[in-house]
Amino acid sequence: MADVAAPSTTPRDTKKSPRPNVVRNWQYVLATTNPPRGDMDAVSKWLYLTRAGVLPMTLVSAAVAGLVAVFRGASVAWGWFALAAVGLVLAHMANNLMNDLFDLEVGTDRADYPRNLYSPHPVLSGVISRRGLALCALVVNFGCLAIMVVLTIARGWAIPAFALSGFLLSAAYTAPPLRLKKHGLGEPTVLVVWGPLMVGGTYYAATGQIPGAVVLASLPYAVLCTTVLMGKHIDKIPWDAPDGTHTLPVLLGEARSRRITQAMFATFFVSIIALVAARVLPVASLLVFLSFPVFARVWKAYDEPKPATSPGPNPVWPLWFAPHSFLLTRRAGGLFAIGLVIGAIAGW
Repeated sequence: MADVAAPSTTPRDTKKSPRPNVVRNWQYVLATTNPPRGDMDAVSKWLYLTRAGVLPMTLVSAAVAGLVAVFRGASVAWGWFALAAVGLVLAHMANNLMNDLFDLEVGTDRADYPRNLYSPHPVLSGVISRRGLALCALVVNFGCLAIMVVLTIARGWAIPAFALSGFLLSAAYTAPPLRLKKHGLGEPTVLVVWGPLMVGGTYYAATGQIPGAVVLASLPYAVLCTTVLMGKHIDKIPWDAPDGTHTLPVLLGEARSRRITQAMFATFFVSIIALVAARVLPVASLLVFLSFPVFARVWKAYDEPKPATSPGPNPVWPLWFAPHSFLLTRRAGGLFAIGLVIGAIAGW
């Protein structure tokens, strides 16, 4: 796990060099999802409230849609693609805001729960009020709605099917009465949202069509994104099990969940090979195998139970498995995107 240095605790001289400190704060929030020490500027606060550090996963899904479209020789309307990509990022922000709001309302998020330990809960820590958090979620969802309306006018009624399905699943993930996370359905939800809904919906917005091959192309990276949630829920077993929050790791147990997550890592790489062989993905997608050194370290971390204390600097403790999954997802996802760029340009 990469060590993340905390911002300097020395007083800030705003007359000499305010900008480097502000930029460093942004970098810190993006790297750790934690607020910087001291007063937060508006950008740092927004990055913290929306947990912007995990938004790159959504950007990769959007990139997969556009690059696969080019590789397949589809006619791409780049303006609609860009608008759909912005919509995905806003939807992810809204999801994070709603999760914090709904989990607080139902009593899941509290002072001693991991959500408030690996990164202070924005309401419990006094950064924002419940009303303020709800207003932020409302504004971002309104932005999503506006984008959906524009894309519906441009592309047709398939757009609301993708957008509303994603919204309903995201809201139901934590909100009553369904609370999918509480019933072992949170992990499958992430697989569907980050795969067919995000990639398929963006592909449709960009091209006006949705071939079955694109749904297949969306799955490897969606599996990788789901490992982040699996890791997070493994980390939270000691809190979730007594609360009656039956995530998949709670239902399966830590040891079995670690093995299943390892199998998901392997599935990502095997599925890339299979889809390259079927010409669904370009040969250059095999660049993901350059992430094998990270894969080996992450696999080793999943071989053993979670340590009682962090063996090294870890700004998001008590999360242990989730950051490892995220590191692999970031590295392999980035290489996947680069491979798709090469495939889109060179055709192989």
